[in-house]
Amino acid sequence: MRVGFAVPQSGPWATPANMRRVATRAEELGYHELWTYQRLLYPVGHPMGPTYRAVHDPLVTLAHLSGVTSGIGLGVAVVNAYVPPVLMAKQLATLQTVAGGRLTAGIGLGWLPEEFTATGAGMEGRGRRGEEFVEVLRKAWRDDVVEHDGAFYRVPPSHIDPKPAPAPPRVLLGGTAEVALRRAARLADGWVSSSREDLSGIAGRVELIKRELAASGRDATGFRFVCRGVTQVRPGDEDRPLTGTYDKIRADVAALAARGVTDVFHDLNFDREIVTAGPGEAMRRAEEALEALAP
Repeated sequence: MRVGFAVPQSGPWATPANMRRVATRAEELGYHELWTYQRLLYPVGHPMGPTYRAVHDPLVTLAHLSGVTSGIGLGVAVVNAYVPPVLMAKQLATLQTVAGGRLTAGIGLGWLPEEFTATGAGMEGRGRRGEEFVEVLRKAWRDDVVEHDGAFYRVPPSHIDPKPAPAPPRVLLGGTAEVALRRAARLADGWVSSSREDLSGIAGRVELIKRELAASGRDATGFRFVCRGVTQVRPGDEDRPLTGTYDKIRADVAALAARGVTDVFHDLNFDREIVTAGPGEAMRRAEEALEALAP
């Protein structure tokens, strides 16, 4: 089991100094990866809650943190296919290169209608659009002459350089529907669960993906099953996975490993008590959690 940690990205605690402190301390403690997520906007009156109210850009955040760390992985879970894939391919290739090959790129389809409206993207055919999006990403990272003429995207014969070095980033796909799980098995290097995932049923999703990998002749050995841990430290144990005392949370991580999960990252941005606290108190609790949950 690889254990990661999400950097401060939402709310008052998400200051540049706190981002750097969590990143460098996580690297010192042996965490496998630092993680970010995306929220472009917050519709007025929406009930999503404080986690999504004020969120820094995930790729700019990782680029900044790549300069203050040296070996820890850098992951985004996820950036959505709102923009042209050639633009995303360029951004991810540059980030992979400046970070020395440490990037894991989670790609999502998006679900918030207002974000589609604001970016000029259409919600129709999101699944097929996402598949074509990944296809263009891989062409841009691989082919000397990139050319694409699809249902959603067109790229005239072009050079899209420089290529990501030392190699293209690993691509994860999200989603919980069966079609999304099968898509991840066919197209991606791994699958990442959402913040709303029912972790009690995650073993079934892992097994479905493994069956699809076997059916398509793909080797499941290197496939990553990544769990976003909506981790909440509380004085008493609760039924919800990854919520309760540190002993309970560590036991939950072990249980996820037994169900086939290969990676867990603890994301305190989804704890209302963290994102609504002052920066000092939030960081005090975060540093305590960093120490207590270190791999």
